[in-house]
Amino acid sequence: MSPPRNIDSLFRLPLPEYTAARNALAAAMKAAGRAADADAVKALPKPSLSAWTVNQLYWRHRAPFNRLMAAGTRLRKVHASKLAGGKGDLPTATAAHAAALRELSTQAAEILRHAGHPPTAALTHRVGTTLEALASRERSSVAPDGHLTRDIDPAGFEALTTLVPRQDSHSPRTGHSRVIPFRQRTVSSPSTRVGRRGRERDNEADRVARRKATAAALRQAEVAVRIARKTAVKAEAALRSAATRVKLADKEKTSAEKRLELTAARAVDARQHARRVAVEAEEAAQAIADAERAEAEARRALNALS
Repeated sequence: MSPPRNIDSLFRLPLPEYTAARNALAAAMKAAGRAADADAVKALPKPSLSAWTVNQLYWRHRAPFNRLMAAGTRLRKVHASKLAGGKGDLPTATAAHAAALRELSTQAAEILRHAGHPPTAALTHRVGTTLEALASRERSSVAPDGHLTRDIDPAGFEALTTLVPRQDSHSPRTGHSRVIPFRQRTVSSPSTRVGRRGRERDNEADRVARRKATAAALRQAEVAVRIARKTAVKAEAALRSAATRVKLADKEKTSAEKRLELTAARAVDARQHARRVAVEAEEAAQAIADAERAEAEARRALNALS
């Protein structure tokens, strides 16, 4: 039984609120006579922390989420073209996919920190693995976007069969195909000998297809390594530049501190000199007042003798 489609708000909630909200929604549906929907909602498991984080990326950062899904689709098409002997810009498609994944991983770390969960290496890896799986699989093969309840593993080698067109036994052949079908087990005759030969041909075709797929994966990995090395070189250059700027800033800080100390010392000397001058001025004013009083007393004495 699939859950009803009007449960988006349930998957947008903070994770600690999920269980209570799910139970309340199921009870409300049952009270409204929607017993089937209530049972489907009640059966929904609480998402893992990493699955919840991927859901929040879909609800809160839809544009970069869609960019990753589109990059995954382009990468699958390029692989399909390569496996079919066609052309495709694998380095560009791989770089676009990696850039979109890095952008979402950064936003996932912010979501986790805001929710009070440290983005540990293990947790970040699980989020990234689920994002890669969503981008690499057909959309119909997983839960609806924003409704994940568990982590998803990236598709294995057998998923590459979805990239290669298969020969439909009920449709007419339109010409020779360069694509080698995966894991086909067609027996052209009831004879045991013919059946064994057919299986051997299929096994050989399977081995050839595996070699091609492995070679394509190796080329993709080599491109990723080259990109990572270039990124590392740029990061090291940026680190050296930053270290140089830090040294210059430290020198400027030291010089400024010395100038500040000198200016502070000069200010102290100026204040002390000002206080001394003020004292001297006060003493001079007092001396003037004393002299004026003495002069007045001398005049009075002289007048008395006249």
